[in-house]
Amino acid sequence: MTNQGHDRDMLTPMTTQAKAVLKRNDLHVLADKGYFSGREILACHQAGITTTVPRPDTSGSRSEGRYVKADFANEAEADVYRCPAGEALTYRYTTEEDGLQLRRYWTTACHRCELKSRCTTSKERRVTRWEQEHLVEESNARRRGASAPMMIRRSTVEHPFGTLKAWMGPNHFLTRRLKNVRTEFALNVLAYNIKRMVSLIGIQGLIEAVSG
Repeated sequence: MTNQGHDRDMLTPMTTQAKAVLKRNDLHVLADKGYFSGREILACHQAGITTTVPRPDTSGSRSEGRYVKADFANEAEADVYRCPAGEALTYRYTTEEDGLQLRRYWTTACHRCELKSRCTTSKERRVTRWEQEHLVEESNARRRGASAPMMIRRSTVEHPFGTLKAWMGPNHFLTRRLKNVRTEFALNVLAYNIKRMVSLIGIQGLIEAVSG
């Protein structure tokens, strides 16, 4: 429970706490796109935590009929990007922005390209790649794996939160201040867990499980 207005910086704090509570050396965490952050995915990787986080499409170019970065294929072995017109955008230089090492790619063939009007509007049609972007790509790709982890997440994780929201009503919390809100939410979670156990094994079964 936090009073932060967004989840972008919360992936590592939450997952490292979960790892400690579960006493696991490894952990695979599924999160929705609200948690997406390259820095957080890197921090989780360094902590031995595997992440599956969808990458949000924040560009409006697609809706305007223009290409987006996903349309440029990265050819890792050759260290080039292949644009929709088939041209190779070669590596030019590395720069640092906000503490991130960024690699720049572009081609000089853009001026004669028939697809120029549909291309990115960045200077020299550049494509930028973070030095740790392979971790982001792997995290995003895992959601489309054979096990469909995001489908499992929706059926096992989102249902409890939807139920809790319905119970708590439109105002959600009756208390104020973070400490009190945390306590209120913990009580709601406890009530949900008790009702869930009763529905699965019955009252007598729950009593026996607690007693044993």
